[in-house]
Amino acid sequence: MAGTDYADLSGEVLFIRESIDRCHDLAAGSGARIVHCCGFDSIPSDLGVLSLHEAASADDAGELADTTLVVTAVKGGVSGGTLTSGMGQWEEMAANADNRRVVEDPYALSPDRAAEPDLGDQRDLDWFAYDGNLGIWVGPFLMAGLNTRVVRRSNALQDWAYGRRFRYREVTGFGASPAGAVPAAALATATKALTAGMAFGPSRALAGRLLPLLGEGPSEMARRTGFFRMEIHARTSEGVRYAGKIEARGDPGYAATSVMLGESALCLALDRDRLPDRAGVLTPATAMGAALADRLRSAGHTLTTERIAE
Repeated sequence: MAGTDYADLSGEVLFIRESIDRCHDLAAGSGARIVHCCGFDSIPSDLGVLSLHEAASADDAGELADTTLVVTAVKGGVSGGTLTSGMGQWEEMAANADNRRVVEDPYALSPDRAAEPDLGDQRDLDWFAYDGNLGIWVGPFLMAGLNTRVVRRSNALQDWAYGRRFRYREVTGFGASPAGAVPAAALATATKALTAGMAFGPSRALAGRLLPLLGEGPSEMARRTGFFRMEIHARTSEGVRYAGKIEARGDPGYAATSVMLGESALCLALDRDRLPDRAGVLTPATAMGAALADRLRSAGHTLTTERIAE
């Protein structure tokens, strides 16, 4: 699963959970690697956090604690197929309480849910706020519901190497100026309206008539001129701060994802001697790790990490 399916992340979480339950042990026993989310969801998040962990470990600076991915800029489109599948999955979610409970669990993709730490409220941000630690206004990021769960699975699959107090979230950033509250509030309001509208049958039907149709998507120009820029900020258990940058040109869900998906396939096929000794239903970080990060840098993506002096 690779594309930027903004509308159907709940369905992706359920699909991956089912894949884990049905296939992980079998794949692990055979040595196979099944890797979901090899595109904009969720390679930037997964490899970004892995890079911070590797930097902190190399410095003997402690485990990762509070870690936040901030989307600083993004330009891209959406297709009719994505919207259609998203509306169908909203209907499934509305009709099944068990599915809703799975999706709402921050550790929905954990290999061992009972072993996960109790770190209090870890719900994804659904409103806007001023973040005093980052010094900026923040609002929701639509991909957070999937990405955060993938990153937490990566931590657990590595025996919680990032840390047992690792708290992770994703937001959209709007700068430090008081004026940043306006677009942050607008995004939060639009997100809530979308959520409410998709949960209501007549609204879904109306959206189906107004939004792009099956087979319609971003133009070639839109795919070529799209881009994304992200930052990841972390503080370790020793109080050391790190920051990472992840950037790429091309529509995030189409052009940039095509590069990520292609490099992931090449990495699995050609870089076997560099891959982590791990099998099963995995994540990009746990299946490919640094080997994939190197490939993406060679393909023009930015993935950097630095220690912040205080």
